[in-house]
Amino acid sequence: MSSARSLVCLDVGEKRIGIAIADTAIRIAIPYETVLVDGNEDSRIIEIITQEKADTLVIGYPRNQLGESTAQSRYVEQFAVRFEEAVPTIVFQDESLTSVLAEERLKESGRPYQKTDIDMQAAAIILQDYLETRRG
Repeated sequence: MSSARSLVCLDVGEKRIGIAIADTAIRIAIPYETVLVDGNEDSRIIEIITQEKADTLVIGYPRNQLGESTAQSRYVEQFAVRFEEAVPTIVFQDESLTSVLAEERLKESGRPYQKTDIDMQAAAIILQDYLETRRG
């Protein structure tokens, strides 16, 4: 049996980045934070990776309705390169409809929410999907 690992997940947008965390022993993704894209996002993400002792960075990968890469997919790929020295493993996980699902979940909670909450929740959905499709 492999030892538990920490994961950080990003739902990358051009204005905000939703962040979720998980431990492979517990296998439950938790919404963590949303950072604004303001020039300081890289240092904050690296700080979280370090703080969580993450060995894997999971990044939501956008595709069109046909499952093909898009301009946003290429943006995310280029964004990921910025963290190659901060974490040993970077993987992409399909993020299809996660923002829609995240907002639906937040509406169902009956509590007020903001766009930043949607971003964090979307990151948690992406990370949970990753955990459920992979063991270890």
